[in-house]
Amino acid sequence: MSRTARTQEEIRRFLAIGGVQVAELDLSGEEAVLRPGPGSPPVTHGEVFLLVRRDGLPVGTLLGRVPEGADPTKVLAALARQRQGDGHGNRHGHGYGGGHEDDTVEAAVRSAGPPPPFTSVVVATRERAGQLARALDSLLAQDHPHFEVVVVDNAPVTDETRDLVHRKYGERVRYVREPVPGLATAHNTGLAHALGEVIAFTDDDVVADGRWLAELTAPFTADPGLGCATGLILPARLRTPAQVLLESHGGFAKGFTPTTYDPREPPREEPLFPFTAGRFGSGANMAFRTEVLRAVGGFDPATGAGTPARGGDDLYGFVRVLAQGHRLHYTPRALVWHHHRETWADLETQAFGYGAGLTAYLTAILVDRPALLPAFLARLPRGLSHARGLSAVRETGDTGNTGAGPAAPGGHDARAAHPWPRRLSRLQRRGMLYGPLGYLRARRAAGGTTGRPPSGGRTAGGAR
Repeated sequence: MSRTARTQEEIRRFLAIGGVQVAELDLSGEEAVLRPGPGSPPVTHGEVFLLVRRDGLPVGTLLGRVPEGADPTKVLAALARQRQGDGHGNRHGHGYGGGHEDDTVEAAVRSAGPPPPFTSVVVATRERAGQLARALDSLLAQDHPHFEVVVVDNAPVTDETRDLVHRKYGERVRYVREPVPGLATAHNTGLAHALGEVIAFTDDDVVADGRWLAELTAPFTADPGLGCATGLILPARLRTPAQVLLESHGGFAKGFTPTTYDPREPPREEPLFPFTAGRFGSGANMAFRTEVLRAVGGFDPATGAGTPARGGDDLYGFVRVLAQGHRLHYTPRALVWHHHRETWADLETQAFGYGAGLTAYLTAILVDRPALLPAFLARLPRGLSHARGLSAVRETGDTGNTGAGPAAPGGHDARAAHPWPRRLSRLQRRGMLYGPLGYLRARRAAGGTTGRPPSGGRTAGGAR
């Protein structure tokens, strides 16, 4: 079969993927409580991607099917309890492990103690006022005692975002305009204006769980050596084939095991640590101790969406913080619901961008910190072998758990559900080849310097 014919067959299979409902189930009381996912209608018959909670906290995900005419709550509660009983992923769920499992920080957070620190929440956006309003509504409803929200309007071509913020949110949200395009540049602008002891970043296409900010920032109080925290990202909708396919192969989730990454105790299963930064978290759900992020120079503006590098700004931040000796903690208790991209064309763009962002950020790290080059080269042979193994798993779908094929959303389905299209793998590899060139182009366009944000926050008067 020719490559063109194989691609057409992959697209045909892609278009045949059906939508999946999104819901959450709380097993805390005697009777389970089922709720639809954010923005979703009530659960009915059919396939359901289910977040399982206990005492309000996320503990796992699964994929269930509700027969026509059956009670969705009873069916899904029985399935969730069965999964918990047989040990299927209540702690890891779908996503990654890595680092060392660490309940000590989580236990310190749960115990009565000082409140979480004053936090600045930065949301970078560009011409997506409708999505931004949904995100801001969820952020302003956070169960956190002291925080501010800063919107950075990145290279706007209209006044829509500014008008939305001023009209609907007034003094509750600060508006800052950043004329230079690029996500890292926008984040650095937010960093320059932040007043909080901790700075959290999320995207304009998320809905934040009510406890998101409190859970993401409390670990900074529990661990004075913590430089960064990341959290759980789950799909807000699985309506299109692209959304289902992406989540079937991991999405953005990193599992349900709290994990601390300590540069003094590198994880044995991470041969390229700390350069495998994609395992630590994602930019839609991350927070830094503000003084630490400023001390490492913020994000490299030659990385990130909106630049020729296509991405990698969040990974750059993770590695820079770890390289300075600070710990990074992943907590599944800090949850945001993400609106995945919706079309095949979106997936193609995303696959190329992921590959480009990966090698662009590695290039940025080694250009900005050449002293890390010997450590990187020493880890490279084992890292490449590890990466080839992961690529083979994605393309064949053999996870080593059942041998039956790739998981459907939730990570528990044993069907050979939705093979990852080889075209997307090829595009990701092309992106990886392009990434260093893209970074160098972006760096040249930025004047050959990565820049450094101001060392202190500005007052609201600095916003325009």
